[in-house]
Amino acid sequence: MTTSYPIPPEQLRLSVAPMMEWTDSHCRVFHRLLAPHARLYTEMVHANAVIHGDRRRLLAMDSIEHPVALQLGGSDPVLLAQAARISAEAGFDEINLNCGCPSDRVQAGRFGACLMREPALVAEGVAAMIEACASLDRHVPVTVKCRLGVDDDHEWKHFLAFIDTIAEAGCRMFVVHARNAWLKGLSPKENREVPPLRYDWAYQLKRERPQLQVIVNGGIADAVEARAHLAHVDGAMLGRAAYHDPYLLHRLDVEWFGGALRSRGELLRAMRPYVEAQLAGGGLLKHIVRHILGLFASQPGGRAFRQVLSEGAHKPGADWSLVERALALTDSNNHATEHAA
Repeated sequence: MTTSYPIPPEQLRLSVAPMMEWTDSHCRVFHRLLAPHARLYTEMVHANAVIHGDRRRLLAMDSIEHPVALQLGGSDPVLLAQAARISAEAGFDEINLNCGCPSDRVQAGRFGACLMREPALVAEGVAAMIEACASLDRHVPVTVKCRLGVDDDHEWKHFLAFIDTIAEAGCRMFVVHARNAWLKGLSPKENREVPPLRYDWAYQLKRERPQLQVIVNGGIADAVEARAHLAHVDGAMLGRAAYHDPYLLHRLDVEWFGGALRSRGELLRAMRPYVEAQLAGGGLLKHIVRHILGLFASQPGGRAFRQVLSEGAHKPGADWSLVERALALTDSNNHATEHAA
C-alpha cells in the first residue's frame, strides 16, 4: 500500500508523544510492534537526573525500540549539553528539548513551557546540545517541542521569533503543540484541553519556513485528523489517542508507510518473547500489560479483555497465560471488523 500525500513517505513523521508515567520502555516496545516506522519518545527526564540519577532505570531502552527520542527537561546549557551527550551515547536517536510542559513543578525548575519566554536561553542550550553530540560517530539531531506561546500571548510574531532564534542555533525540527500553555490557573490536564487549538499556526510556520521540519501535536484523535495534517506539515505526533487506542498507530503506520494490516491478536502475540524475557528477569506482568489494555477498545470482547488483565496481572505468578486467557475472550473472527475500523 502506498500513500499519495504531497510529502514523500521518507520525510513523513508519525510520532508518539512523551507522556509522564506512560511512555516507559515497556510501552515503547509495544508501540514499536504496532508501528515499525513511528518515532517513539521517552517520558521527559530532567538533565540533572540523567547526569546524577539512576541511568540504568532512567535511560532504559530495548533494542527493538529504535528509532527512539529521549526528551530532556532543563534550562542550564552546560547541564543540557552533558545530559544530551550521555543520552546519545546510551543509544538514543534524537534528543528533544521540552519547551511545552506547563506543570507547576516544571515552572519551579525554570524549564518546560516557561522557556518560551526565554528564546535566547533555549537557543544557547540547543547549541550546546548540538555541539556535545557533534563528535559522535553518528548523527543525533537535537529537536524542540514547544507550544504556540504562554498565557495570553497570542502574537504570531513572538512565536515566529522564538522559532527563528532556536533555528539559528541549529535546530531543524520542531514539534508544535498547537495551543498556548497557561502557566497559572490551569492544571496540566486542562492545559491539554482548554486553550484553543490553532493548527493554522503550525501550517503557517511550515509555509514561511519550509526548510524546517514541522510536526503538529495536540488534540489529534483519529486517523482522519492525523491524515488531514499531512497536506500542511511534515507529520503528526499522537499522544493519548495512541495510548487509549493503540491499534490506531498500526493503521496509520500501514497507511502512511505500507505493509500488511495485522490483527490485534497477531500483534499482541508478537510481544510474547519480550514479555517472557522480562518475567524471567524478575519483571512483573502488571508493569507491562497496563500499556495494552486499550488494544481492543470498542471491539467485541474488549471490555472482558481489559477486565481479565486488570484484575489478574497484579497477582503473584501472573504470566503470559493470562494474556492468552484475555485474548480468548475477544472475537477470534474479527478480521473483517479490524480492516473496516
